[in-house]
Amino acid sequence: MTPTAGHRRLQLQLVDLAVALSLTAVYAGFVRMGSGDGQAHYTGPLWTGYLIAAAVGLPVAVRRRRPLLVLAVVLAALATASLLDIVREPYAAAGFGAYLVGLAEPARRSVPALAVALTVAGGAVYLGEAVVTPAEDPWGAVGVAGLVVLVIGGSWGAGRMVRGRRADTLRRERRRSERAVEEERLRIARELHDIVSHNLSLIAVKAGVAGHVADADPQGARDALKIIEETSRSALAEMRRTLGVLRGQGAFLGADGSLGRGASFGADASLGGGQSLGPDAPLGPVPDLGGLDALGVEAGRAGTDIRFAVHGTEGLAEGARVTVYRIVQEAVTNVVRHASPTRCRVTVAADAREIRIDVVDEGPPVGRGRAGHELPGGHGLLGMRERAMMYGGRFEAGPRPEGGFAVSVRLPIDGERNT
Repeated sequence: MTPTAGHRRLQLQLVDLAVALSLTAVYAGFVRMGSGDGQAHYTGPLWTGYLIAAAVGLPVAVRRRRPLLVLAVVLAALATASLLDIVREPYAAAGFGAYLVGLAEPARRSVPALAVALTVAGGAVYLGEAVVTPAEDPWGAVGVAGLVVLVIGGSWGAGRMVRGRRADTLRRERRRSERAVEEERLRIARELHDIVSHNLSLIAVKAGVAGHVADADPQGARDALKIIEETSRSALAEMRRTLGVLRGQGAFLGADGSLGRGASFGADASLGGGQSLGPDAPLGPVPDLGGLDALGVEAGRAGTDIRFAVHGTEGLAEGARVTVYRIVQEAVTNVVRHASPTRCRVTVAADAREIRIDVVDEGPPVGRGRAGHELPGGHGLLGMRERAMMYGGRFEAGPRPEGGFAVSVRLPIDGERNT
């Protein structure tokens, strides 16, 4: 329980105690009240009357702990007080008890409790008013009993209404939490896909080159293996950083390994934000548009000549910059995987309305077959589409009539510029 919740609970308990003492004092006054107002009054021993007054009021102090028991004790005391002509108000103590029963107890217990309470209270008031000490005609007694029933039933109904609203709020919070978990899982899947797909594609291309030239050009094969080694180390470091972030967020992991509420991995789909979350998670800077040159160098090692044209992106927010980088990275990875060696042109431009991303390649060399930019079961184009949809943008991809392949993404700005 949080300090705020504990303080709130203590306040409510103090309020209940004040109400309990007030009701006890009021009923003690009823015990000593004579017949000056012309109504029937209590004539028994004072100690008995005071005991009944205590049984009516004091249990209200603990109504939040044992709602059903409190209602039963208060109701029995009030019924006795009605038959002894002590009661001169419409069962307020029973109303306080009934409210907590409606609020805290499930329907299978609170509904029967309400039915018993209404029957006992109505019957006791009618008997006290019309039979034991007739102070009203039968219809008058029915009216008084009806008022008591209305107080108890209305209090119970108010408790049920508050319970229902709280349950609706809890369901909404749970659904929101579940959506947050799914979004975090999707972000992690995208991030891991981007890391693994890009680096393994480069490794696969260079491994093919090494195998092709191993006999005729041993130095070329060694150069290719050197690139494979460097790329492998880079991929392992990136994976270690990503998994280190997940370990650092372990407090938010559920028993099934799913991310719970409160997990946060930086802007948009980026992981870490460059913050160190533990000794096992040495994090580097979050990749964004500043890393496009390095991306071009890596693609060049696989034989893909990339030309970048970036305009108007200086004021973009961090989340948008990371998203643009990841889309470009995935598009370039597809070019390396399916068209290298080739030439590719990447254009990123932003204005006041949108960010435009175009990645166009010339296709594989003449005579080399092409299976398409996305092999069966791949997730590259799907990942780019999901990133675009997350920003409410548009995504198009497909072969060009003149040859090659084109990816086009449009992301609305919507306040994504830093001020």
